Amino acid sequence: MPVLTLIAGSGNPSLAAAVAAALGTKPAACLIQGFPDGELRVELHESVRGHDVFIVQPTGPPVADRLMELLLLADACRRAGADRLTAVMPYFGYARQDRRVKGREPVGARLVADLVGTAGCSRAVVVDLHSPALEACFPGTVEHLSAVTLLAESLGTAREDAVFVAPDLGAVRLAQQFSRRLGRPMATVHKVRTGPEAVEVREIVGPIQGRAPIIVDDMISTGGTVAAAVRALLAAGCVPDITVVVSHGLLVGEAARVLGDLPIGRLVTTDSVPVRADLPLPIQIVSLAPLLADVIGRLHRDESLGSLDAFR
Repeated sequence: MPVLTLIAGSGNPSLAAAVAAALGTKPAACLIQGFPDGELRVELHESVRGHDVFIVQPTGPPVADRLMELLLLADACRRAGADRLTAVMPYFGYARQDRRVKGREPVGARLVADLVGTAGCSRAVVVDLHSPALEACFPGTVEHLSAVTLLAESLGTAREDAVFVAPDLGAVRLAQQFSRRLGRPMATVHKVRTGPEAVEVREIVGPIQGRAPIIVDDMISTGGTVAAAVRALLAAGCVPDITVVVSHGLLVGEAARVLGDLPIGRLVTTDSVPVRADLPLPIQIVSLAPLLADVIGRLHRDESLGSLDAFR
C-alpha cells in the first residue's frame, strides 16, 4: 500500500492540521510563497514519489489565489511522482457558475473542475456542493459529502415551534433533510435575484406564523439572501428568534453589518473555510475534521464509504 501523505494549502491550515492529527500524521512540509507581482510559488520539501497524496485546500476567498495554489500543488506532486492525487475541497469555489443564464457566459464550475483534473487530481472530495449536478463537471471520481448530519446534531433537539426554512428554491433539498431528521415542518421562501447582492422575496410557502425559523442553506456569502428571508419571515409573523445554519460560512463583504442588524440568535456553520471572528452575533462552528479524516482513511485503504451517513 502506498504511503498516505497529506498536504495543507493555505486555504484553511487549521482544518488541515486537525485532519492530519485525526489521521495520526502531520501535513507534509512545503513552501507556499507569493511574489510581489501576484504570482504564487510552491515547492515540496518532502518526497511524495509513489505516495497516495491528499491536498486539503478549500477554494474560498480569495478564490483565484486558493484555486491557483491548489493547481500548483497538484502539479508539483504529479511531477514529483505521486501515485495518486486527491483534491480535498471542503468548499468548492465557482460552484454557483454551473450553467449559462443568458447564453454568453462561461460555465465556470465545469472549467474549474477540468483544471483540477488537468493538474493531476484523479479524485475530488467535496462537501455540500451548491448543486449535486456539479458532480458531472469533474472528469474524475467525486466523493460528495454532506455536513447535514453534523449540523443537525449540533442543533440538538429543536424547539417544538421550530420550522426549517429554505431561503430559496436551491435550498429546498437541504431543508427537507433537516426537517426529516429533526421532525419539524419546513417552509420555502421564493425569491428573485435583482442584482449581484440584492434579492426580492415574492412569497413564502409553509407554516411561519408563531414559529421560530431555522434558516438552512449550503452557504452564506454577503448575507443578502438570508437578510431578505428574515425580513419576509418577520413580516409573516414568525417568532423573532432566528437561527441560521449553513455548510459554508463565507461571510464576505458587508455580511457583518447585514447580519448584525437582524434578530439572529445563532449562526451555525462548519469550518470548511476560516470563519470571521468579527461578526456581531453568536457563532457555533462544527468541525469537518473527523468526517474528512474518516473519509481520507477509507479512501486510502480502498474501503467503501457506503456506511457513512454523510452523502448528498
